[in-house]
Amino acid sequence: MNLTIQDVERLQQNLQEEQHDYQIELQEGNILVMGPSDIESSEIGAELIRLLGNWIKPRQLGRIFDSSGGFIMPNSDLRAPDVSFVAAARLKRTVRDFAELVPDLVVEIKSKTDKISKLEEKVKLFLELGARVGILINPDELTVSVYRPHGEVEVLAGEDKLTIVELFPGWEVTISELWPPVFE
Repeated sequence: MNLTIQDVERLQQNLQEEQHDYQIELQEGNILVMGPSDIESSEIGAELIRLLGNWIKPRQLGRIFDSSGGFIMPNSDLRAPDVSFVAAARLKRTVRDFAELVPDLVVEIKSKTDKISKLEEKVKLFLELGARVGILINPDELTVSVYRPHGEVEVLAGEDKLTIVELFPGWEVTISELWPPVFE
């Protein structure tokens, strides 16, 4: 199959008219359809967005997006990371369309049905296409893996601190803060 962004847009319109809510990505001309995520993965993503947003917005560093934000890659793929960030200098105004750029930060959060190897490939592809930092959150192992363009992978857990100095100097979060709390 060799589909285009326009084909994806038409498919999304048809699905919306039939009241179906799927996330669709385009990879190498093939459509990837994803259903809703498990709520633990969703809560982790929401917490990361909150923590990052509390740092990013007052400093006007850029824009943070959830898993619904679609990006058209230089290779014409349409991808939507679970969490992403674009520096203010690269996206001065939000558009009512897909963004034609690679986010500076991409985050993938493993859901219960995801294969970790596929998520690693996705993060690495974003880095090859120009992302500055990629993060893979694995709730099953309670780890956060940080990928950078020069190939090193830093695996964090427990009380380790996640920092992203390339994009957010001074920001940090303890890994254990990302996991959903247990209410007694």
